[in-house]
Amino acid sequence: MNFYFNSEDLGQISIGAFALSVPIAFSQEAWDLAASLPIGNLLLVVGLSLGFIALYAYQSVFQARIRSRILVFLLRIILAYTLTLVVVSIVLLALDKWPLLTEPYLALKRTLLIAMPASMGAIIVDSFDKE
Repeated sequence: MNFYFNSEDLGQISIGAFALSVPIAFSQEAWDLAASLPIGNLLLVVGLSLGFIALYAYQSVFQARIRSRILVFLLRIILAYTLTLVVVSIVLLALDKWPLLTEPYLALKRTLLIAMPASMGAIIVDSFDKE
């Protein structure tokens, strides 16, 4: 299995992030929750997101063999989460629910909240067997 990031990985992560961000991005509850969520809770959401995608990548993508590939492992997590944030932002922008210019803090909060499930979708689809 190739552990370098290529266009197949890019597509898989994008599709996985899109698949799980869309139903949540259409939810009024998610928009309102993001608006009222305190920063401490938002940081916990980000930490949980990164922790669970790291755990899943460690077990499934790398099959618990990262000793000689720690940098590749960390890069995979960072790229998957960053790409998820981009996908979620685009989805919210398309729905006119990403007020980056007028309310950037709200836009960031919505992106980070919806990225939690979307990042799991991204890493799960990324782990699908490459043929």
